[in-house]
Amino acid sequence: MPDLTGAAWRKSTRSNNGGDCIEVADNLPGVVGLRDSKDAAGPVLTFAASSWAVFIEDVKAQPPGH
Repeated sequence: MPDLTGAAWRKSTRSNNGGDCIEVADNLPGVVGLRDSKDAAGPVLTFAASSWAVFIEDVKAQPPGH
């Protein structure tokens, strides 16, 4: 598992502040972390930064409602 020390976790600006959110840490070199905001000490999914960038571009390319 990559070293996530120093990860700056943030929620989406579209979060409804209800607590049912994910947090992303994309400030680390070469890796992006994803976790459940309700369980900050729980498991973390990690992705290569390049894979995360492709995922984000694909999401942005989806038509509204998908």
